[in-house]
Amino acid sequence: MTVFTRSRAGKVLGGIAVVSVSALLLAGCAGGGGTPAPSDSSAPVAEDLTLKIGSVLPQTGSLAFLGPPEEAGVLLAVNEINEAAKSLEVEFTPGDSGDADNKAFETTVPKLQNAGVSAMIGAAASGVTKLFLDSNVQAGIITFSPANTSPDFTTWDDDNLYWRTAPSDLLQGEVLGNLIAEDGHKNIGIIYQNDAYGTGLFGVIKEVFESTGGSVVAEASYNDGDSSFDAQVSTIAAAKPDAVVLITFDQFATIAPLLSNAGVDPANYYLVDGNLKQWGDDVSVSLEGAKGTTPGPVLETDFQDRLNAAWTDAGNAALDDYSYAAESYDAVVLLSLASLAAGSTDAADIAGKLQEVSGGSGEGTKCTTYAECADIILGGGTADYDGVSGPITFDEAGDPTEASIGIFQYKADNTHERIDTR
Repeated sequence: MTVFTRSRAGKVLGGIAVVSVSALLLAGCAGGGGTPAPSDSSAPVAEDLTLKIGSVLPQTGSLAFLGPPEEAGVLLAVNEINEAAKSLEVEFTPGDSGDADNKAFETTVPKLQNAGVSAMIGAAASGVTKLFLDSNVQAGIITFSPANTSPDFTTWDDDNLYWRTAPSDLLQGEVLGNLIAEDGHKNIGIIYQNDAYGTGLFGVIKEVFESTGGSVVAEASYNDGDSSFDAQVSTIAAAKPDAVVLITFDQFATIAPLLSNAGVDPANYYLVDGNLKQWGDDVSVSLEGAKGTTPGPVLETDFQDRLNAAWTDAGNAALDDYSYAAESYDAVVLLSLASLAAGSTDAADIAGKLQEVSGGSGEGTKCTTYAECADIILGGGTADYDGVSGPITFDEAGDPTEASIGIFQYKADNTHERIDTR
C-alpha cells in the first residue's frame, strides 16, 4: 500500500459504468427523508431514506472494457445495501457514458438530472467527466468517479460535489516512471492521447523517469477518435528508444502491431490503466513480457465471487477483468453511508458527510461493510469505512489519500497477471 498525502485548495469530479438490469430500478420517492431511527437487531427497520443515484459508465466507446467490472461493482453494492435494510434504500438508474467521441453522456446526464438523482457514479474517463461536471455542479448533483485519475480534478471549482475513489495519476505516473527505470531502460518513447487523462499521465511519467537519469527521446500525441497512427509510430521508431510507454485506450490494438513492424520489441511496451486489458487475440502481436500499471489492491477471492454472482445473475457473462470494480463498489457504499449520517438525500448534505464516513475527519469507529458502518451511525456513532479498494480516507479535495498501484505483466497468450503492488 502506497500512502500519499496532499493539501489541496479545490475539489474534484467523478465517473463509472452502469448495469443494464431493470430489476434494480426500485420503486421509491426522491428527496430527503426523516432522521433515521436507531437500529434494533431484533426487528426490521423502517426504510426512512430513498437515495436515488445513477451511473454514467462506459457501455460503449474506447473504454467499454472497463464497463463490466465497474457496473458489477455498482450492482453488488446496490444489492447488498438494499438487502441490509438499514433505514436506507438505493434506487438506481444506469446509463452509458460512451467516450468523448461518441458522446453518449450527452443523453445519459440530462436524463439522470431530470430523474432527480442525488449523485452520479462516473464517468470512467477523466476527459468525459470534464465535459459534464460543471453541468452537475450547477444542478447541485454529486459526481463520484471510481476511475478518474486526472490531477486537474483536485483543484476543480466543484462546490464540494466532486469525489473519487481512484487516486490521481500523480501516483500511477510515479510508480510507472520508476518501474521503467528499475527495469534498466535509459531512453524511452511515449505515445499519448491528447486529453486530460493522457497529457496528465504523460507529464508525470516523463518528469519521474527523467529524474532517475533517463531520457524521453521521442514523444507523440493523437486525438481521441483518430484511426491512423503511422506518423506517431514513425516519430517514436526513428528515435530508437529501448522502451515505449503507451498512454491510450483501445487504440492500443492498432498501435501495438505498427510499433512491432517498425522494429520495437513488444516485450518493452509499458501500458497504463486505460489499455491494460486481457487482450488475447484482439492484438495481433505477442505482448509477452510487456508490463503495465492499474490503480487498485489485490482483491479478496470472496469479493470477486460476490461480484461475479451479482453480475452473472443479472444475465451477463462472467468477468475476466476487475479493474475499478472495488472503487465502484466503494463509491456507492460511501454515498449511502454519508446519506445515512446526514439523515438526508440532499446532495450537499451527503457531500458534507463523505469525508467523515471515509475516516478523513473526525474520530470514527473503523468498519469494513455497509451494514457494520450503518449500525454505528444508527447507534449514534461516527463510522470510518475502510473499503474494498483501500482505507480511502478522503482529503478536503475529495481525493483518497491512501491507495495502491498494481503492476502487471503479459504472458504468451496476451493476458496479464499481477506481479507486484506498490
